[in-house]
Amino acid sequence: MQCQERLIQGLSLGMILGGVMHFLCLLKSHAAYGRYVDMSSSSMMVPAKVAWFLQELPALVVPLLLMATTEGMDSTGKHLMLWTFCLHYFQRSCIYPLLTKGHPYPLNMMLTGMVVCSLNGFLQAHYLLHCATFHKSLFAEARLLAGLIIFFIGMGINIHSDHILRNLRTPGEMTYKIPRGGLFEYVSGANYFGEIVEWLGYTITSWSFPTFAFAFFTICFIGPRAYHHHRFYIEKFKDFPRSRRSIIPFIF
Repeated sequence: MQCQERLIQGLSLGMILGGVMHFLCLLKSHAAYGRYVDMSSSSMMVPAKVAWFLQELPALVVPLLLMATTEGMDSTGKHLMLWTFCLHYFQRSCIYPLLTKGHPYPLNMMLTGMVVCSLNGFLQAHYLLHCATFHKSLFAEARLLAGLIIFFIGMGINIHSDHILRNLRTPGEMTYKIPRGGLFEYVSGANYFGEIVEWLGYTITSWSFPTFAFAFFTICFIGPRAYHHHRFYIEKFKDFPRSRRSIIPFIF
């Protein structure tokens, strides 16, 4: 058990460190994806639908494999946590790619994403299956319920915001437009905000180091992306609402 706990702690610390390093790298530059991809570069590109499917799939497959090969998982809390995690990545790997109209994705970024999703899928599932303990108390049950409610609110925001972004342009149209409706009236990164809310809710459900590490990594990973999108809109559109924030309503 101590060996497993050290493994979980090491992977969690590695995820936090990776988040900090990524955040520092993106303080002044943006990730080379989507509108920021240099199509004339020598990097190999992958169609967006294929890239998103392959990149997100390990975070779904790895937990399912671990669940299938683990005996004695009789905790309701563990079931809820694991299936909630898998639900998110089922949507991201099997539904979102079918709907996306995004730009081609750099191969190196896709492969990096596959590694990160594999490690995180293993971290979250292994922790819940072999290390987590769920107490049957009123406080623990209330926290689990509150965390799940926050998670699904965030998931709803994320899916609705993606729907708005997909329908900004007609087929074949290449011009960028200001997203409007939903939480886009308050933040230019509403889709990112929704995902952050998801994983903060997930952290509340288990109140554990691994889930906190992933929520922290998510903030470091997509927070700068939301900021750079926000700056893009400000610089490109003179009529962009100045009251709109980058990712946190009324703050940033």
